[in-house]
Amino acid sequence: MRVTLVSEHASPLAAIGGVDSGGQNVHVAELAAGLVRLGHEVAVYTRRDAAELPEKVTTAAGYEVIHLTAGPARLVPKDELWAHMPRFAEELRRNLDLDSPDLIHAHFWMSAWAAAEAARSLQLPMLITFHALGTVKQRHQGSADPSPHERIRVEASAGHACDHIIATCRDEVAELGQMGIEHNKVSVVPCGVDVEHFTLAADAVGSEFSIPRRAVYRLVSVGRLVPRKGVSVVIEAMSRLSDAELIIAGGDGPADVSSESERARLSVLAAHMGVAERVHFAGQVSRTEMPALLRSADVVVCAPWYEPFGIVPLEAMACGVPVVGSAVGGLLDSVDDGRTGILVPPRDPVAIAKAVRSLLDDPVRRAAFGRAGRTRALSLFSWERVASCTADIYARVAAISRQGLEANYL
Repeated sequence: MRVTLVSEHASPLAAIGGVDSGGQNVHVAELAAGLVRLGHEVAVYTRRDAAELPEKVTTAAGYEVIHLTAGPARLVPKDELWAHMPRFAEELRRNLDLDSPDLIHAHFWMSAWAAAEAARSLQLPMLITFHALGTVKQRHQGSADPSPHERIRVEASAGHACDHIIATCRDEVAELGQMGIEHNKVSVVPCGVDVEHFTLAADAVGSEFSIPRRAVYRLVSVGRLVPRKGVSVVIEAMSRLSDAELIIAGGDGPADVSSESERARLSVLAAHMGVAERVHFAGQVSRTEMPALLRSADVVVCAPWYEPFGIVPLEAMACGVPVVGSAVGGLLDSVDDGRTGILVPPRDPVAIAKAVRSLLDDPVRRAAFGRAGRTRALSLFSWERVASCTADIYARVAAISRQGLEANYL
């Protein structure tokens, strides 16, 4: 099957950890690679965000990345890309006329709109993975939500018009239901984790992380430096964990104004809480180093206000490290509460500190959580399983589409 993936802002080639680079980039890259391993031909269309990028890149994993010119050839915050989507859709339509894929799988709401516009006359089945929904973002951020005001309307329209939606968690299915989209139009396929890269210390080579430990215990928090990731809540919890240090990984450095601003805010908070000497900002950590960073932790803490899915908990579990996380979104599916980690209410530093303390004080339980996390990652969240489940949905949707076209023809 010839598969087109559309991911307007989240290129599979991007470095992870910047303000607009994260789980979606990983998801698109790993899904594309997994589909190729299953024998499918895959092309990923994304926006050109640097002038030097070639029109087409064939990756080592065997899928192609096609850069479409839409707006300036530089990094543009994703919330400012909506104005460039008509051009993106036009360029996508031109390419699809030549590529003739069997189906289109759009990632994120702007890609869904552009893919629908591009494929309108091609009668191609179209699927959507939203990765995040505007209704959820608006609920949690209110007037601070920078999304274009059209987002919620466009998401609802695209959700109703597409052939199928692949949600990443059960919480998203419920949210789509509130938008009037029937459950039988939605399948749940979670995000995944590279269980060969993120592995146990016993199976790793060069497993030491470069920042030496300066406290009895180490906590690690990984993610983009944006307020909704809840790093401030973890810093507040540190005031109740006097024998622990916190390593914060994320951000693109001085060139990333947004993450630098958030880092400055978090630094002020750490000083105010009296924990600055035990809070260390590691900056952007490479994919190569990330498993070692996670394995260096006694507990990985993921405390977002809300989270469409969240790959970091999976990476921690695959490394055999217990997770303390917010009981929101995808974490409700990924973390087996009381077995691979502990889920607590969002924005509750006291609950985080209590959960972390219970694990730090019980090394036997901590080790058991780690073993169970590794087993859970292997059985439910490998990218091979994600790609296989996604390909099965593609086959069903394509078959239904063919039947519809044949019926119309007759």
